[in-house]
This record gives sequence, structure tokens and C-alpha cells, in this order.
Amino acid sequence: MALPLESRAMSALLKPDAWLSPKAYLECELRSEVRHEYLGGHVYAMAGASRAHNVIAGNIFAALRGHLRGKKCRAFINDMKVRVPVKGRDVFYYPDVVVTCQARESSEYFTESPTIIFEVISKETEAVDRREKLISYFSLPSMKVYVLVDQYQRSVEVIRRSGKDWRLENLKAANGKLHLPEIKFELAMPTIYEESGI
Repeated sequence: MALPLESRAMSALLKPDAWLSPKAYLECELRSEVRHEYLGGHVYAMAGASRAHNVIAGNIFAALRGHLRGKKCRAFINDMKVRVPVKGRDVFYYPDVVVTCQARESSEYFTESPTIIFEVISKETEAVDRREKLISYFSLPSMKVYVLVDQYQRSVEVIRRSGKDWRLENLKAANGKLHLPEIKFELAMPTIYEESGI
């Protein structure tokens, strides 16, 4: 007797060589206790994050949430996916923090129009965050700024769209500020790393 679609799809999540449709993936994620990123039909479980990673992402989200309250743009943390069409296939990533300024989205569970994305990088995710995700995110017309936050030292890299190119800014000063004129916002380095132990 064949398993129902939901059971087959959930079983497939555990097999990296299995193929899932975007619809089946999204349905499974609603019920899954573990988050998975989706790359053109294949799913990959996400590893747990460190205490510092969680504190840093939380600090960024809290500051953005307060600043954006009552405004057009909104900030989301952890569970809001970003959908990117890559070479005719869907990709879904879970950024640490995402800001979207799109008034209406096609889904309650993902955005297709991020404006700013923050990734708190780790040794395990750094290569993917710096290459694959960078290229994927900037293929989206709405995307303006990609922020990579180091969880081991006070260091922030800002990659900003500048016409058809990208401009890199490095912040390392202990009391430096991350400037985001796109949403009229500044975020001080001490606020980013507050209570993280870094």
C-alpha cells in the first residue's frame, strides 16, 4: 500500500538524494520540527546555532523591529524563508534576519522581495553564505544590502548594491556603526554584539 503524499514527502526530507516539489517541501516544513533549506528539489537540514549566533541575530532583529514599527518595511527572524528562482528552479533559504519592504507577498511563509538580509556566519556556513547565497540573493531585483556578521569577533561586512555592481564595506571599529540609509537606520556595533560574549 502506497504511503499518502504527506508521509512520503516527510520521509523524503530525510533522504538527501530524494526529489521534492516546492509545494511538497513547503507543506512538509509546516509540520517539521527541523528546518530545511530547499535547493532545486533537494532538501538539507539546518544545523543548530550557537548561543552567540542566537543572541546576535536576536539583537539585530530587536533593533530593527523597534525602528520599523508602524513603517512600510518589516523585519523577520529565523523562520521566514526567502524564495529565489535559480536557473528555472526554486531555492528556499532561511536567513537569520530579513527585512522586506514589499506591501503584499504571495505567501505567509516566504518572501520573494527581500531588501536587506543579515547572516550570522559560522565556520560551517561561511563558504555558502559568502558565495552561493550572495549570488542568489543579489539575483533578486528588490535586494539592496547583504550583511555578514561574524560570531567569533566583532566584524561586520556590508555588501551593498551599487548600480549593476556591489560595494563592500568592512566594519571592525569597536564603536563603529552600521549605516542602512535604505531604511533610514543605524545600528551600533555594541548593540549588535550585546550580551553575546564577543
